[in-house]
Amino acid sequence: MRELAVHFPVLLVVVPLLTAPILALVRHRHATRVLALLAAACTAAIGWGLVWAAHEQTEPLSYQLGGWAPPVGIEYVVSQASAFVVGVVSTVAFFALFLGSRETRHEVTDDQEHLFYAAYLLCLAGLLGMAITGDAFNVFVFLEISSLSSYALVAMGNRRRAFSAAFNYLILGTIGGTFVLIGIGLLYQVTGTLNAQDIAQRVQTLENVAHDTHNRTLLVAFAFMVVGLGLKLAVFPLHQWLPGAYAEAPAAVSAFLAGTATKVIYFQLLRTTVVFFGAAHVFGALRFGSHVLMPLSVVGMFVGSLAAVYQPTLKRMLAYSSVSQVGYLTLALSFGTEEGVTAGLLHLGAHALTKAGLFVVVAVIVAGIGSNRIGALAGLGKRMPLTAFAFVLGGVGLIGVPGTAGFISKWALLQAAFDSEHYVVAGLVLLSSLVAVVYVWRIVEVMYFRAPDPDAAPITFGRTVEDKLAITAAVVLLGATLVFGLFPAQVHELAADAAHQLFLEPEAVVSPLPVHGGAHR
Repeated sequence: MRELAVHFPVLLVVVPLLTAPILALVRHRHATRVLALLAAACTAAIGWGLVWAAHEQTEPLSYQLGGWAPPVGIEYVVSQASAFVVGVVSTVAFFALFLGSRETRHEVTDDQEHLFYAAYLLCLAGLLGMAITGDAFNVFVFLEISSLSSYALVAMGNRRRAFSAAFNYLILGTIGGTFVLIGIGLLYQVTGTLNAQDIAQRVQTLENVAHDTHNRTLLVAFAFMVVGLGLKLAVFPLHQWLPGAYAEAPAAVSAFLAGTATKVIYFQLLRTTVVFFGAAHVFGALRFGSHVLMPLSVVGMFVGSLAAVYQPTLKRMLAYSSVSQVGYLTLALSFGTEEGVTAGLLHLGAHALTKAGLFVVVAVIVAGIGSNRIGALAGLGKRMPLTAFAFVLGGVGLIGVPGTAGFISKWALLQAAFDSEHYVVAGLVLLSSLVAVVYVWRIVEVMYFRAPDPDAAPITFGRTVEDKLAITAAVVLLGATLVFGLFPAQVHELAADAAHQLFLEPEAVVSPLPVHGGAHR
């Protein structure tokens, strides 16, 4: 087992990547579902094995493909920061597939179901590969693998609007990916390397040398990469693709993308600003945080929350809520401090669990009443009590009520704001959370305080063992946010250690000392 564990970094990507083409060839519905769930479960187990290993080691785990040492060879690197992201993403991916697989059979046609599972695992492989690769060009490769498969997943929605949403997502996503590639190309032009460790070291050297040509090229590279990642992350005002994609995608896809895709892109934005270009230069000399990222984040927080208040359906409301939550994530980064990044990582985990769980609850509601329109939820508190309770549980997490994961992450965000002497921004965070109360209470009021339509069809969902398992598991997923909120010490330690490594030991984040061989600790 120990010999196998050494290969966990590469197995994390290989397991879903190799299972995907097998699923594309197997057309048996039950077999494809079981195989996809097994692959996702194995990936999650490997992911948490890497979380434990990275936390126990003083240096990151490094797996050098083909035995070629960097900077010549390609390596996968699992630091405490990337392990934190891997643990969150692999867990959410498994639960979203497990809970959404029943509803997927009603949203995806029989002849597409095997392709759905194949695209799902391809997207998962791309996201995990992006999180652990130590090669800048491979960041783009994995970005495109995850992007192309996610476009296909969104297009598999059972309404015509899904095609329009997927096309919009494709156009803006392609622009974002192209910008990232141009930025990486300019970095290579200046540094002469694609290895992440080499890039970080050579960029730092160039920034300390008064060479206008190199510094201008680095600035342009930084701009291209940040704008490209901003498009992929749906940072305001580059968020136009997100509401449609989340609202029209199949249930499992909405839960999966909301809990994973933007989280991995956020980690890449962290690496780009803090590690590749250096936090001191980006947040000090360039003032990127205070002059660019902070204003956009604050506006995004309010635009997303206010738009969520007026949406007619649950999925669109949750989609605009995600725009607001991205604002919280980027606001944490904009402080340019270790405390801010700690808050960002905590919010990454809290929002991933909460939003994925909420989208799964919406899938259960649609299976029960046939609609996700807010007006159709009247009396749901009595008609589907456990499902309604699960939604309330997720809703209070979005608000940040004490005892939830959302409270822990927002409290850390407020502390980071006060430590950076951004008192007005701290007040705006609280005000934005109050707006979240409005759109969450709107749903609670309809579910619990309005009488159901007397002509509404009786609810048959929940009578089978499979239905009860889906509802119970959704409650368990959202219940995990309560465990996070009531016992935050361990998760906070993981996030703080990851942030500490990002700021004080940037060379350890992108690579340990160069070594030769296969896998190393």
